[in-house]
Amino acid sequence: MGLFGFGKKKEEEKQVPTCCCGSTNQAGESACCGEINSGIASIKVLGAGCKSCHEQYENAAAAVKALGLPVEVEYITDMEKVMGYGVMSMPAIVVNEKVVSMGKVLKAADVEKLLHKLGF
Repeated sequence: MGLFGFGKKKEEEKQVPTCCCGSTNQAGESACCGEINSGIASIKVLGAGCKSCHEQYENAAAAVKALGLPVEVEYITDMEKVMGYGVMSMPAIVVNEKVVSMGKVLKAADVEKLLHKLGF
């Protein structure tokens, strides 16, 4: 904030995320080609390509499938990209570009609980 109140940030308007087609439903919720979006834009598993990291990827994919989410889980092993998230312990799970778990392998049921806890 600037001196004497100049440069105050304006209150951010609530923005509804939209899909590639830019559609929303009547309630103003994000909708993708007519389907209501769960709010999850992306899920990534960050790892080194080891057995534990691959297991985390499989568990995350199973959780997404069990929840019926229209999102594909991405498995990232490029260390430059992993370090870009500030992750020092792997595997890690990133939901909507936010690290939500790191340093342990979560079972599929635990990933489901985590996604529910995050509101998805």
